Amino acid sequence: MRRVFGVKKDKEPPPTVQDASDRINKRGDSVEEKINKLDAELAKYKEQIKRTRPGPAQEAVKARAMRVLKQKRMYEGQRDMLYNQTFNLDQVAFAAEGIKDAQQTTSALKTANKELKGMMKTVKIQDIDNLQDEMMDLMDVSNEIQESLGRSYSVPDEIDEEELLGELDALEADMGMETESDGVPSYLQPDKESDLDAEFNLPSAPTGHAPAPGSRTNAQTEDELGLPAVPGASLRG
Repeated sequence: MRRVFGVKKDKEPPPTVQDASDRINKRGDSVEEKINKLDAELAKYKEQIKRTRPGPAQEAVKARAMRVLKQKRMYEGQRDMLYNQTFNLDQVAFAAEGIKDAQQTTSALKTANKELKGMMKTVKIQDIDNLQDEMMDLMDVSNEIQESLGRSYSVPDEIDEEELLGELDALEADMGMETESDGVPSYLQPDKESDLDAEFNLPSAPTGHAPAPGSRTNAQTEDELGLPAVPGASLRG
């Protein structure tokens, strides 16, 4: 049977966008090499045209250069066409990658949605509210315990508030008497000088300067030697 009908060949997988793009890029590179060779040939013809004089020889060189230039234009058109095909394939590949990313994102969101739904089943809002109420009650009880433990045993339970207010008023009155001008206590103010001169009727101290020790009110006469002269007496030679 196999000899009559032959063996069914396995179909090759269709080429991918990347395979097609790689193949076109290779063709484009081959065409680019041909264009480069033609550019080098045109450069030679250009130098020959410069060196040759106008005439049949120069016209022949120009004809060959024109032929090469036509080939270059043809290859350039093929290169541009191949580059356009490569650009289109790149756009298709970009769109395909975007679709794949969207599929992965959607799959991830579905998985996360299932996980969230499973977790939400274990968490109930009513349970959270009840827990918060219990915590508030516990905090109130804790505050009451702290206040109870913070009470002072030395303070009597029965205190006359009117008596306390009276003591407070008396304390403020005492503080007002102690404080005088500018709020300075009396014991911090300087003592007033007592008028002792008025009590003992003492004369006031002299305000002038005392006379110099060497000056005298009644000048005395001096003799020839500078000694005080004796009244009623004279020196005899």
